[in-house]
Amino acid sequence: MRRFLFVSCLTFFAVSPASADITHAIKSSISLTVDGAGSISTRVPSSMAVSGSNVTLGTAPTLGTLTSGTALGYTPGAYSITTAGDSFSYTESYIEGDDVPTVLSTTVTAGVVPAMPIFGSNTTTSGGVAGTLAGTIATDGALAITAGGAGTTAIGQVIQELSIR
Repeated sequence: MRRFLFVSCLTFFAVSPASADITHAIKSSISLTVDGAGSISTRVPSSMAVSGSNVTLGTAPTLGTLTSGTALGYTPGAYSITTAGDSFSYTESYIEGDDVPTVLSTTVTAGVVPAMPIFGSNTTTSGGVAGTLAGTIATDGALAITAGGAGTTAIGQVIQELSIR
């Protein structure tokens, strides 16, 4: 019986083939980024507001005509108290808006903006400088990344996958 069991086991192992799928993958990448320059400008308008109680308008306040290089011009109003001896309130405000700019658009050259319009509200971001920014991947998977100037990013990766089924 032992011989039969031994021979059966040998036959079983000799007959069943080994099957396995082996997959090996290597993925590598380097990403180099240089930030761009940007500017957002909002032109502030001229505005005027008048409010009050127990006041009578004599001459209305006026805004002048906007001409490039000159102030808009403002002439205040003339008011009088309607009922003498009663309380009154009066408020008049004026905001001089932005002039018509000589620079309406800009050209970005190598991340540098030579001239921008100057308005009442500005947000400016400087561009990155590539400088010595570089990256390589050797055949053995070794990464070599060289830092760049301000506003740059370098990301390198090597992924090795081994699947056995």
